[in-house]
Amino acid sequence: MKLHREGYKYIALATIVMLVAGYCSFTYMPQSALLMWVIYILNFAIFLLWFWVVAFFRLPTRSHTAGHDKIICPADGKVVVIEETYEPEYFKDKRLQVSVFMSPINVHVNRNPISGIIKYMKYHPGKYLVAWHPKSSTENERTTIVIGNDKQEILMRQIAGALARRICFYVKEGDKVNQNDEFGFIRFGSRVDLYLPLGTKVDVKIGDVVKGGVTVIAHH
Repeated sequence: MKLHREGYKYIALATIVMLVAGYCSFTYMPQSALLMWVIYILNFAIFLLWFWVVAFFRLPTRSHTAGHDKIICPADGKVVVIEETYEPEYFKDKRLQVSVFMSPINVHVNRNPISGIIKYMKYHPGKYLVAWHPKSSTENERTTIVIGNDKQEILMRQIAGALARRICFYVKEGDKVNQNDEFGFIRFGSRVDLYLPLGTKVDVKIGDVVKGGVTVIAHH
């Protein structure tokens, strides 16, 4: 397992805080037993925070699923939406929406569901409503990315949540991308929406726990 580059400064900061807190605790140890226990508990809480930060930015080694006819899950998390809906920004027609919610304990790398060309890319600043809020798709900070190939076009939308304050993306219009390569990262919990052509055969159901680069979301 590796650590993602987006986490280096956060891990470094958490490590410094943990070391400074430990040094101060053992250098200036109070005489009061009660205060000693308070300090022990605070140090343990700081250690748990450090451990969570390291775990959040983990980049596990995986055997990815691939296939020209497969649409691979772009993120770890849970499927929370499968429905026909109107997509107003790029397609401006009805699409099949599949949404994956990423909790703060999930891996937060975002991967290309198919290979192709980036046909459209736009970043939208916005609010930080909880990721499952009905208006989060249109009002939260988000990116819209469309990948197209000789068979289809798929729209992906990274959506920031109440905790997520930074959407990272690594592609631009005109880029050629490969299935399962990273296209972005969202810090501290959020959601990724896929907009697929109507009639696409979906291979997951609401409530399924999915893995980015591994789970097959749909076939075409």
